[in-house]
Amino acid sequence: MSRPQLIPLHNASWQHQLRDAIRSREALADALQLDVHELPFSDQATAQFPLLIPHAFAARMRRGDPDDPLLRQVLAAPQETTDVDGFNRDPVGEVEQFRDDAGIVRKYQGRALLVVTGQCAINCRYCFRRHYPYADDARSSSERLADLDRLLREDDLCEILLSGGDPLLLSDNHLGSIAKRIAARGDVTLRIHTRLPIAIPDRVTESLVSALTGRVVMVVHANHDAEIDAATRSALTRLRDAGVTLLNQSVLLAGVNDDAQVLASLSDRLFEAGVLPYYLHLLDPVAGAAHFLVDDTTARRIVGQLAERRPGYLVPRLVREVPGAGSKRELAPLYNA
Repeated sequence: MSRPQLIPLHNASWQHQLRDAIRSREALADALQLDVHELPFSDQATAQFPLLIPHAFAARMRRGDPDDPLLRQVLAAPQETTDVDGFNRDPVGEVEQFRDDAGIVRKYQGRALLVVTGQCAINCRYCFRRHYPYADDARSSSERLADLDRLLREDDLCEILLSGGDPLLLSDNHLGSIAKRIAARGDVTLRIHTRLPIAIPDRVTESLVSALTGRVVMVVHANHDAEIDAATRSALTRLRDAGVTLLNQSVLLAGVNDDAQVLASLSDRLFEAGVLPYYLHLLDPVAGAAHFLVDDTTARRIVGQLAERRPGYLVPRLVREVPGAGSKRELAPLYNA
């Protein structure tokens, strides 16, 4: 089946697109021209983790195909409700080991991660923070800026990371205040982890681009080449042309991108948009996501095959998050010979 052209969104703002996102099985089936019973869907799974899919993202899915790899990433499947040994609610130990009362996560030396929102523009079913207690970290804008000022007084700080949720759901004014404070320090990088330029490309407005002053790295999140369409490429190009360093991280997901050619095509499309593949994460063992698991040997073999098809700068590093480790742990590729 061929993929559809992007459905025009009638010049709706990104906020309206988020408000009008798909939130029910019926709306999803209608958008994909499927009978509602063709979707392997679980109401129990959505009660635990709501369905949320912007139309701009759904427009890139194949119509009439319940096995589409983009759909698989966001579909609330029955497998999510099955308990699997080794999969838990805090898979990388953030909540219990590294988070303080202000919602600041300190896992690695010289870096501080601020969980600035619990909201996302798209609910990916494999998300390692799908059970994170966001309500416990609620902070006003002024409180968050005060937290930031306190961090910026630390001599050994080299990077501030904004995460969530999705930090690009903050207002441009608030993002601009954060960026200016960090830029004033001079020797600290602002890194933003976001899915929004992929999920709703219209989020990349002129106002947003203007707000991102200073030394800014943006890590976007695409898992499959079909996620990069003309609108996404345009949004990423605007960020790159404004001087933002763009990287991509993917998660290796069974039935989505566990194939070297799919990953090669993804790297190609990212590079065309000015984005370098950065990390290919092994799945964090979060409760509800075990059906996405790709074993280590298979993962290493896939990356070995990818390395034989593309130059090194288009081969992301295969990594695992290990609770308590001083950095991510890289797994070496397995080669055919």
